Amino acid sequence: MYTSVQNFIDDYRNESAGTQKLLDALTDQRLGQEIAPGFRTLGFLAWHLVTSSGLLLATGLRFDSVPDDGESPASAKTIAETYRRTAASILDAVQAQFTDEKLQESVDMFGQQWKIGYTLGAFIGHEIHHRGQITVLMRQAGLPVAGVYGPSKEEYAAMGVPAPK
Repeated sequence: MYTSVQNFIDDYRNESAGTQKLLDALTDQRLGQEIAPGFRTLGFLAWHLVTSSGLLLATGLRFDSVPDDGESPASAKTIAETYRRTAASILDAVQAQFTDEKLQESVDMFGQQWKIGYTLGAFIGHEIHHRGQITVLMRQAGLPVAGVYGPSKEEYAAMGVPAPK
């Protein structure tokens, strides 16, 4: 749970940058990749990271959000660019609209009372969860995976260093 606006901003700036690296590596041809038939696609999950930011609207935060109309774009570039704009808008809005005290207020989330600071933490955790799914699907699709918390296998290779096993 966040008790400091600045701590959230620092964390989300870092986490959204990691997500952006992955989304920038997607291709239109691979958005249909599924882990198994009938499961969510790479394109669905990537777009879900954009539209799920709408959960923050329940906190009273006003930012440039994208409604979840059920359809993910067929363009990887559109997904990546929309995520970039949405993440920047969230950062600007939190900085301008929230205070440390505001993070202690409770809002209705899924029929429960969540503190806004908890909601911000759940939002980041949700993104990290789906980002992990995205990296697995990227590997299955043969796409290069960018390192988020350290170099990926491809990044180690580019450095001329064997990846740890």
